[in-house]
Amino acid sequence: MKKKHVNARLICQVSAAAALVLAGNAMAADAFSSDSKWMTGDWGGERTKLIEQGIDIKADYVGEMGANLHGGYDDDKTGRYSDQFGLGVALDLQKLWGWDNTQAKIQLTNRNGYNISNDRVGDPRAGTLSSSQEVYGRGHMVRLTQLWIQHQFFDNKLDVKAGYFGEGEDFNTFPCDFQNLAFCGSQVGNWATNIWYNWPVSQAAIRVKYNINDELYAQIGAYNQNPSQLEHGNGFKLSGSGTKGTVLPVELVWSPKVNSLPGEYRVGYYKSTADADDVREDVNGFDAATTGDDYKSHNSKSGYWFVAQQQLTSHNGDATRGLNIAANATFHDKDTNFIDNYQSVMFVYKGPFDARPKDDIGIGAARIHVNKDVKRNAELLNAANGVSDYDNAAFSPIRETEYNYELNYGIHVTNWLTVRPNLQYITHPGGVDEVDNALVAGLKIQSTF
Repeated sequence: MKKKHVNARLICQVSAAAALVLAGNAMAADAFSSDSKWMTGDWGGERTKLIEQGIDIKADYVGEMGANLHGGYDDDKTGRYSDQFGLGVALDLQKLWGWDNTQAKIQLTNRNGYNISNDRVGDPRAGTLSSSQEVYGRGHMVRLTQLWIQHQFFDNKLDVKAGYFGEGEDFNTFPCDFQNLAFCGSQVGNWATNIWYNWPVSQAAIRVKYNINDELYAQIGAYNQNPSQLEHGNGFKLSGSGTKGTVLPVELVWSPKVNSLPGEYRVGYYKSTADADDVREDVNGFDAATTGDDYKSHNSKSGYWFVAQQQLTSHNGDATRGLNIAANATFHDKDTNFIDNYQSVMFVYKGPFDARPKDDIGIGAARIHVNKDVKRNAELLNAANGVSDYDNAAFSPIRETEYNYELNYGIHVTNWLTVRPNLQYITHPGGVDEVDNALVAGLKIQSTF
């Protein structure tokens, strides 16, 4: 336990030092310059010097607003705001200490705020399947999100990363430019119930990647499955107490050029070694909702995924502009997982106007399907409790399929600030037919300090 506190204190000291450097140089001449990568600028050239020495200080902010314009469970109109601050440092240990082909990173995050989906869009008894504010979640607290070291062997053919980080950093990775959760980040973590923890939660982990050629690599990982790390106050927990098992993902990633335009295609599989309860059957194979007996326990759960991203066109020969398409699909264990499958497709056009070459416009649609055994279990619970009226507080809502749609426009205000107004439409929030379809207005702010 003493080691845990020493590690946490060391991380805090490093982060505090980074914050002091940031604050002390915020008045540099190029601060707030639209051409700078950072809001606080290059600190009179000191920031570039630090990077050249192997120290890259990271500081960023994401804020998201959501307002229910129409429909949902509660049509009393209001707005909610949630946000995340990030502070960390990426280290090139070859430059710093002469450790060839070695990198490290420390990252802290702090989330705050409220989510419009929780009490306006979705029935609080059922919630929503996705979220209109993806940055919300995992507690109002500071978390250690990354603490890892990475090394390349055999002329960079073999890449090994170890420490504390989440699966979605390396497996089933996906960008997060939309505001609705169904289009943002690693989707397996959103639907693989209680085992795959996305950002900002970290887990003790190791990831091994082998570069087969310039376009193709394979990787495998092992991640400590420890639900206690989700608890409030455990943001810096480094001990293994509370461990239930291990999540083992494997993935093949292909990054071809199609008509000289970049693409990325991922196919992967995961297995959790922890025990997992059946969503319907009891220990004797009957309906647990009817018998009242404990749910059957399985010794593992698993699933697989597909991700495709491809730039389709360039704009007047400029490959930084043009039409991009992306698609996601995940499939999960029907015995133990609440969601059994999910699919989405997105189109993003970068640089749609000559006067705004760094702006982008995006549209996406997603389908999230609840396991049929979950639906049947709720029906049996209602029958056992003698309730059939949806408005009865004891009624367990019947959940089936939720659809999410988003249209957004990313305004590239400066190189360090993007503002992304958006409209979202949620059909059957929470997969509950009795809840009205909802229209949500959103605003996402992404800034690098």
